[in-house]
Amino acid sequence: MDKITPNLWFDGNAEDAANFYVGLFPDSRIDAAHHAPSDNPSTAKGAVLLVQFTLAGRHYTAINGGPQFPFTEAVSFQIDCQDQAEVDRYWQALIADGGSPGQCGWCKDRFGLSWQVVPRRLSELLSSDNRAAAERTMQSMLKMTKLDVAAPEAAHKEDRGEQYV
Repeated sequence: MDKITPNLWFDGNAEDAANFYVGLFPDSRIDAAHHAPSDNPSTAKGAVLLVQFTLAGRHYTAINGGPQFPFTEAVSFQIDCQDQAEVDRYWQALIADGGSPGQCGWCKDRFGLSWQVVPRRLSELLSSDNRAAAERTMQSMLKMTKLDVAAPEAAHKEDRGEQYV
């Protein structure tokens, strides 16, 4: 087990969420499901209380804690996507069945957890030494919901006779 493990709080659907996530990412699996040994404020005796799972090689715990603490955008997971096809695949899977799109590559899955689905190339464009090109890239990205790397790439390459700084 890792020294520090993110613990995600769910309202009765921790096992469903963990199964969804491990089905979405390679190098993922359910490690254990622990059932409540007795009734408690969030779970009846015998119901799944905790799910330990590995997601893309990293350990997580999901707890059925009840409705008191829903997810907010204050915590999100960023997916580093190799190309547009990977962006499209993750985006569609995450917003399916009750998820929702957000701005600038953010979305929520059907469990309410926020994700940032980001093409790796976008980070490269935004950190360009050509500040004007990086600014055009940012402005292009800010207009999007799902990120489409072609638009920021075109904005970055737009020739305005600028000097590299």
